[in-house]
Parts: sequence; C-alpha cells; structure tokens
Amino acid sequence: MRISLSAIHSLMAGYADTSGFLALKGLFTSHVTGNFVTLGSALVLGSSGALAKILALPTFCLAVLSIRLIGLRLRDAGRPALRSVLTLQFVLLIVAAAIAVWAGPFDDPDTGAALALGMVLVTAMAMQNAAHRVHLSHTPPSTVMTGSTTQIMLDLGDMIHGLPPEKAATIRARFRAMTTSIVLFATGCGLAALLFAKISMWCFCVLPLLGAFALMRRSEIVDARA
Repeated sequence: MRISLSAIHSLMAGYADTSGFLALKGLFTSHVTGNFVTLGSALVLGSSGALAKILALPTFCLAVLSIRLIGLRLRDAGRPALRSVLTLQFVLLIVAAAIAVWAGPFDDPDTGAALALGMVLVTAMAMQNAAHRVHLSHTPPSTVMTGSTTQIMLDLGDMIHGLPPEKAATIRARFRAMTTSIVLFATGCGLAALLFAKISMWCFCVLPLLGAFALMRRSEIVDARA
C-alpha cells in the first residue's frame, strides 16, 4: 500500500513530539502550544526546561514566517517551493540527530546543545505545519490531533444517524483520512517511546529516515500558488 505524504508527516510529528518530550524534559517540539502548560508546571515545581519552553513559541513563529517568505520567493521564481521546504526539513532532521547522538543525553534542557536540539526540532516541525497549511490543506493536519479527533466524532455521529446520499462519500472519506492520521501519529509516539527506552538518543536517527521517505513522495508534491 502506498503511504501518502500526509501520513508520513503524521508519523513523523508523533515521533518528534515524543522523542523530544522524553529527551528534553517535557518540551513539545510539534504541538508547541502544549509548552504553555509544561512551562507553568516547570515554574511552579522548579523543574528544568523553562527556557526551552519559553523559546519554543517565538522560534516556531519565526520559522513559519521565514518559510512563508522563502516559499513566496521560490514561487515567484518558478521554483518548487514544497519540495524545497521538505528538503530543508530533511537537513534539519539530520542536524537534530547529529546533535542528539553527539551531545546527549541531557541533564538540563536549558543549556547548550540541548537548547539547540530543541529549537532545531521546533523549526523542522514549524516548517511542516506551514507546508501543510499552504500546500496540503486538503489532507488532515499532521501535528495537532485535537481538531481531527473532534471532527472524527462528529462524522461518526453523522454516520450513525444516517448520511444524506450527496454527502456520504465525502464524510466517509474524511473519516478514514483523519482516523489514519491519528493512528499514525499515535504510532509515532509509541515507536519513539519504545526506541528511546531501548537506544536512548540514537532514536533521533529515525527522524531523518522519515524525512527522506517524505521526499520520496514526489508525485504528491504539487506547489500551491498562494
């Protein structure tokens, strides 16, 4: 079965979020707004990681803004913007894996290489979020699953109640796509946790492999004009 680009991204996001959370003492690298909660916990309990959590959101925002401006420049020049974004994300994932293996494990996520690893991963996931919004908006979100879970339950309720014929195919297709996305995100989370427990920082080497796999889905890389 052919795995879609959005499916690979869902698996990657779950893997990045969990591996980053475990290695960097509670830092969300994909679902960055979750860092508001863990930041409050770090400040109240006096645990480490507050600086990384504070930097995550502005780093994420700056990355999205930068990749949007780069994408517009590439589009205006007639160059493949999405492919370029995926290539840059792949490079960042290689850098993240190298930092993790070379400098980890980390006792304090607010110092040196740990901060670098966290912000590189946040940047890579920000680029994925931006790419989805601009180029893959017809597919389910690959990073934040709350909205998808809500829509799945709404669609399930509609299917149980009975679907009007003119909407049945669309709703069932959306239900399948979003369910697949959530299952793959959860699979990424579980795989990251298992490998972190077994091989520690070497688990980050899986991320560049997923990034390379995403680049192989070239047939889906159609650049948007917005």
